[in-house]
Amino acid sequence: MSYEQQAAEEAKLWKQKLLRKPSFLERSSKKAQSKINGFIPEKVHATVTEGIKKMVEATLIGSNMTTFPKKVENLTFEEREQLVRKSIDVYKKTAAVEGASTGAGGILLGLADFPLFLSIKMKFLFEVASEYGYSTKEYEERLFLLYVFQLAFSSEKHKEEVLDIIENWEIRKEKVKELDWRIFQQEYRDYIDLVKLMQFLPGVGAVVGGVANYHLVQHLGECAINSYRLRIFSD
Repeated sequence: MSYEQQAAEEAKLWKQKLLRKPSFLERSSKKAQSKINGFIPEKVHATVTEGIKKMVEATLIGSNMTTFPKKVENLTFEEREQLVRKSIDVYKKTAAVEGASTGAGGILLGLADFPLFLSIKMKFLFEVASEYGYSTKEYEERLFLLYVFQLAFSSEKHKEEVLDIIENWEIRKEKVKELDWRIFQQEYRDYIDLVKLMQFLPGVGAVVGGVANYHLVQHLGECAINSYRLRIFSD
């Protein structure tokens, strides 16, 4: 079996695992979060949505300016994925240090973790795109990265819709010129809220912040790898 065949099989198994039926605990947690969101005034939702939209857009611009295209034209698919794996290891460590530092600083520094960690994850995705041979100077490639991000940090119900867009990107990209930012921010916040709130706890904030960031980047990395595999092999 070639490396490409093995990668395609791994992506298939990952997809099946991703689309599994959510557990009772996951369903209950999502219902509780949805109920809480229902109590929040619409003006607050609109303000948070716009704030996260601007934060993400600023991060995208910054990441694009600081990511330099890598020469991968002559590399095999396996060699490109080796570069991606190395990037995952580097960014996991970077995110862990950032999480531990802000977690040790109490609530104020804990709040600073949100934009800092977001920028680390976005920069990481730009690196991955470059290592697979895609130019993030193109708007559609930056949009694809946002869907990968959304797939990694969404509820089980929403993942199916996002995965369909990713897997059929060449067909769907013309119809998805803009993200639904309200869904984007709400799914992201619901996914990481519990873990990141624990980062504010005195005495354990540094440990929780470091470990949480490390594993969240690992999760994002696996999601990015398999998203690109599904896209490439479907082409």
